[in-house]
Amino acid sequence: MSKASVLLAVALTAMVAPGHAERPRYDGDPPIAYLIDMSSGAVLFARDADRRIPPASMAKMMTAHVAFDLLDEGEISLDQECMVRPETWRQWHGPSAGSTMFLSPGERVSIENLLYGVVTVSGNDASVVLAECLSGTETAFAALMNRKAEELGLENSRFGNSTGWPDEGRTYVTARDLARLAIATIRRYPEYYSQFYGRREFTWGETMSGQPITQPNRNPLMGNVDGADGLKTGHTEEAGYGFTGSAVQNGRRLVMVLAGLDSYRGRISEATRFMEWGFNAWRSVQLVSSGGRVGTARVQGGSAGEVGLVAPRDLAVTVPAGLASERQVKIVYEGPIRAPIAEGQHIADLVVETPDMPAQRLPLVAAEAVGERGFFGRVWAGLKSLLGIG
Repeated sequence: MSKASVLLAVALTAMVAPGHAERPRYDGDPPIAYLIDMSSGAVLFARDADRRIPPASMAKMMTAHVAFDLLDEGEISLDQECMVRPETWRQWHGPSAGSTMFLSPGERVSIENLLYGVVTVSGNDASVVLAECLSGTETAFAALMNRKAEELGLENSRFGNSTGWPDEGRTYVTARDLARLAIATIRRYPEYYSQFYGRREFTWGETMSGQPITQPNRNPLMGNVDGADGLKTGHTEEAGYGFTGSAVQNGRRLVMVLAGLDSYRGRISEATRFMEWGFNAWRSVQLVSSGGRVGTARVQGGSAGEVGLVAPRDLAVTVPAGLASERQVKIVYEGPIRAPIAEGQHIADLVVETPDMPAQRLPLVAAEAVGERGFFGRVWAGLKSLLGIG
């Protein structure tokens, strides 16, 4: 089938302004960096974004995502309790075991509290207890993580454990894949994202003197960048210091990934400067409001010859701050689209082309359902084709 491409002349005219703004430059020097605007899908910065790297505790984003998925499907519940196996406690107890939630052997802990332990304080003990509780063994849970990674299109990521602990290279990710994972979590599970990633601190366990242990969220953007609400830091000797983060300002959400940094303080300063650059050097221009009709697409074998195309959410394009430059907006789809078509089905894209920028692709969905053409309709369509009629 040929690719249909329809120019939106009205939209194009509305988006042309005098002058030209060059692509903004970021003057930081992180070894690996990636920044994307979720409102448009525009990649604002990418440096070595497809290099396979050890994720350290950023792998726990997938541990949490799998749990959110099971919660959403009703397979588990937040108040369901998991037991801390003594063997697991011994393995993940003490200074050599990295970040901890300070669980105790034989303790029964709800999935809700374990998720706080995984996300808020990056506990390795919490991650393994949760994995064993949900899948029987951490190995089985890692297989579930990999199935989810494949489903999400994380083409260069693989998980050998639930923690991101060094495992001789079996666990690896890329900055681009980490951003895709973060975006999937934010879009699919906004309530769980807000509850667990946005928490500022978490209290669990006791000191030797019986005092409760309260640990802060390690997110370096919180308190430094307005609207910061996620996601995960990571650090091991082999990985260096890394961070996948997100913030929202005036309805515009950015997702960033940094990796391979050489210090804790460097991670804080680089993450803050990188996110602020994303908000200050770029701006968002809304194209279509949620539910707005954009055009139509041709239908093959359907009860109707075409179907309306609408925006599934507010659609915007990201451009350099300052003067706007000329942009072309097109509807692109593989057509005609075969029936049946469900209402809300993603069947086309709004493609925005801007000088000095990769094309930005925004989803368009079917405005209404289109069923298959009945028997007599198919016969008549065949006759028209045979006779060369319209």
